[in-house]
Amino acid sequence: MSVERVVRRLRDDLDDAGLRGSFLVRDVHNGDEIGIEPDIEYPIASLVKLPLALATLDRIRAGELDGGEPVRVDPGDMIVAGPTGLSRFRHPAYVAIDDLLYLSMSISDNTATDILFGLTPPDDVAASMRASGFHGISVRHPIRDISETVAAQLQPADAHLAYSLAAEAGTSGRGHRIPQLDVTVANSGTARAFVDLLQALWKPSGLDPWTAERVRALMAGNVFRQRLAPDFSSDATKWSSRTGSLLNLRHEVGVVEHADGQVFAVAALTESRVPAFIQPAAEAVMGRVARTLRDQVRVM
Repeated sequence: MSVERVVRRLRDDLDDAGLRGSFLVRDVHNGDEIGIEPDIEYPIASLVKLPLALATLDRIRAGELDGGEPVRVDPGDMIVAGPTGLSRFRHPAYVAIDDLLYLSMSISDNTATDILFGLTPPDDVAASMRASGFHGISVRHPIRDISETVAAQLQPADAHLAYSLAAEAGTSGRGHRIPQLDVTVANSGTARAFVDLLQALWKPSGLDPWTAERVRALMAGNVFRQRLAPDFSSDATKWSSRTGSLLNLRHEVGVVEHADGQVFAVAALTESRVPAFIQPAAEAVMGRVARTLRDQVRVM
């Protein structure tokens, strides 16, 4: 089957699952790639934790920050709602900057993330990305701004109203009535921009080798493995990634390393028109689409 027919079939699969998606898979070594609308800009939700980690680690490497410095975290102070991590703590705690990075990247701790943004503000993270030669990822605000959506103001029984608004209130220019979903004001990026970043992290590039290795290790520890991981994890592969979720957005970017030496960067950014947060079938389709694109690139 030709690549064009495969891509058309995958578009249909996404549509049947209620998804619109932007995908890109690239062979890290030779640059071969196949995508589905890889240059469409999306709000990136928790994918912003990846450029934040990169900027923070670069500052640690340069001696501007001490990774072992403890930061006091008090319940109710700088707390950002989230299902895991420091927002669940009941008592004051001291957490080193290095460990805040682990919490942010591996268990997607939003409070840890915003403490790190307090040390390296969004404008500085954006400047660090530009200085490293990465374009197409905009970092504009901390995680707290993402968490303050209309869904947070509704009772659980009415949450579907927020998801309906998220699915229906967008504009053709990627604007949105919900600011966190408007690419002109939200943290945003494209599948291509994230694949460019992943390739630089896994292949010798202008990034400092120590910084790149630390980011790879943090991505390898990601505990959220329900999305693309089932299609890329095996005894003969290693899957390292960062996920992002907000209202009707479901994203994951990562790298699959095969035992035979092949390495593929994968980015999957999607939005759903189904007014529900829990959609395991949609996530299964995301994984199948990404894996099929990988299979096509692998034999090019």
